[in-house]
Amino acid sequence: MIKIGQSFINYETLRNQLRLNQTQQEIVERMSASPVVFGYDSLDQLRFELKLRNDIVKSAKALNDSGASFGSFSRSRSNPDYWNTTDFGGFQLRYGVRPSDAIRDIFTNGSEYAFECSTAIIILYYRAVLQSIGAQTFDRLFPTILLFDGQYDEGLGLTTQDLTNTVVLPGDVLYFDNPDYNPETPEWMGENVVYLGNGLFYGHGIGIMGASEMIYNLNTLRMPGARRSAYLMNRVARPDFASLARYSTDSMP
Repeated sequence: MIKIGQSFINYETLRNQLRLNQTQQEIVERMSASPVVFGYDSLDQLRFELKLRNDIVKSAKALNDSGASFGSFSRSRSNPDYWNTTDFGGFQLRYGVRPSDAIRDIFTNGSEYAFECSTAIIILYYRAVLQSIGAQTFDRLFPTILLFDGQYDEGLGLTTQDLTNTVVLPGDVLYFDNPDYNPETPEWMGENVVYLGNGLFYGHGIGIMGASEMIYNLNTLRMPGARRSAYLMNRVARPDFASLARYSTDSMP
């Protein structure tokens, strides 16, 4: 269910009020059909979430097409014109470089980069927010960026919640756990993914595919004699859409 202010609003009404692309239609349909209440202070706040979710999906697809390689933390690399690669495999923004330029470079010069799937999620989050709020505001909000597993600016407001309390929407980040992963390749203990809509997921190093294919691929990366299958965990991660909406001046989609 979708609630704006004190009023519930249905899918047909929103479809008539907003220009929804295919991804956004799935978002609104899933929200409307869910018993969970998705509440917004205004229609503009919902409009921004639809735009940012769409930009997360587009950023995931762009990263898949960028030519950036998968690499364990010890084999991470970045373009030295924009980033310093740290001893632990993270990317620290170089002094004097515009954050927006550095994020864009990952997508335009992907062959210069290699990183793990958890870092990939942070990268595409930053790119999506950049697309949604513009370079000037992005540079002001995120003046120093460290790209690394679990490291992100608190301005993104990332939260994780149990799927029993919500519904999966395009732009959500989920995790396929691989409990019997091979200890010699710990980078495949699981895969962080973005739900793209229409049953498809993107995972850096694996690509774009459905859940059963994702599980099949992870199962090929288990230790010898493994019996436990990879599986989709019952949790979802999202940025703070309402907080970020304060910085938006762009229109949909």
